Amino acid sequence: MLQKIPAFEQAHIALSVEALNTSKPKAFYQGGNYMTPASNVKLLTFLAAIQNFDSLPALYYKKKDSIMHFKATGYPLLFHPFYPDPELASFFDQKYYWKYHAPKSTLNAHGHGWSWDDYSYYYAAENSPFPIYGNTTQVFLTSNSNRMNPASLEKQMVLDTLGQNLHRKRSKNRFYLNPQSLEERDTLYHPFITSDSLFVEILNDHTKLPIQLVKDSISNWNLMYSRQEKLLYKGLLQDSDNGVAEALVNMVSQKTFNEMNVQKIIDTLKLQWEPWLPDPIEWVDGSGVSRYNMVTPRTLIAVLKKIHREIGLESIKEYFPKSGRSGTLKDYAISNVYAKTGTLRHNHNLSGYWISDRGNVYVFSIMANHFTTPTDPIRQGISELLRQFQKKLK
Repeated sequence: MLQKIPAFEQAHIALSVEALNTSKPKAFYQGGNYMTPASNVKLLTFLAAIQNFDSLPALYYKKKDSIMHFKATGYPLLFHPFYPDPELASFFDQKYYWKYHAPKSTLNAHGHGWSWDDYSYYYAAENSPFPIYGNTTQVFLTSNSNRMNPASLEKQMVLDTLGQNLHRKRSKNRFYLNPQSLEERDTLYHPFITSDSLFVEILNDHTKLPIQLVKDSISNWNLMYSRQEKLLYKGLLQDSDNGVAEALVNMVSQKTFNEMNVQKIIDTLKLQWEPWLPDPIEWVDGSGVSRYNMVTPRTLIAVLKKIHREIGLESIKEYFPKSGRSGTLKDYAISNVYAKTGTLRHNHNLSGYWISDRGNVYVFSIMANHFTTPTDPIRQGISELLRQFQKKLK
């Protein structure tokens, strides 16, 4: 079957297909080989989140006299351009003096193994303890004038009629906009360089009341829980949002250790999962942007089965992209597949669930690495492979 798909001729292919409730593969080809998973890593992140949270913590807070103290949980939806959380936003409409207690954190702006020149793209927005506006500026046109969110960064915008539409110096929050490239319905996105002090400045611009950045801690925090769990998980799995993925890892770390330490929480999760993982995981970030990540198809099968045991098929149908209909599976012309794509240059993978016409559920991971063709023929090849499986496994 593989030999009949021309796009696979010079690619490295590894796959495994199993019935949901059995451990014997229905199809297996190099399924024990390590592959670059790209955003299939988000399956690990999702599993970590659903195992650690019944409800997602959005904010630590505590009112003392006329001061509202607050601390980050890692939650990423404050003023987010695509996944708004109105309840969290309205919390900061209250008239208090504010103190932000910066959490203990060892976060790097970008993960190990990320491409250094991706800093200008939305998908590589910086990692931080308390993301705000998705850690991304949004530039748009209103009444023939250029506006920027967050507004406190607007003073850092410079008009540049000879440059590209919107760009930033790598080491500085100075943004250059060519207004001729902006039309009324356009919104341009560009990550900004994060810091605790900039977070406070941006939030202060919203509250219009003093916000003090403090390093000391207090005890007996109250917790505000998110009501946007479905929206956030759909952002993770259907839109494959990297900022959401990194934030979820930070949230699990904060809950477990009272600090945000990516390597520490990943090492802990790997140790916890070791008894049921077929192969050790090379895992370094929450999103899969890093090329240092490596995993085998049969390991992803085990992860997918564990996800099913945690949340069941109906929640999987709700959260995962559906083939031909939603998220990153819109371009997959195949029926009854709920799966997560993973794409980096020269790598494309698909791992998830297929429901047969008889209602049987199969779990699969098909990984194509190190090809030089465009991604579309690989995607079509994976679709054809799944169609062949469907003919044989009814």
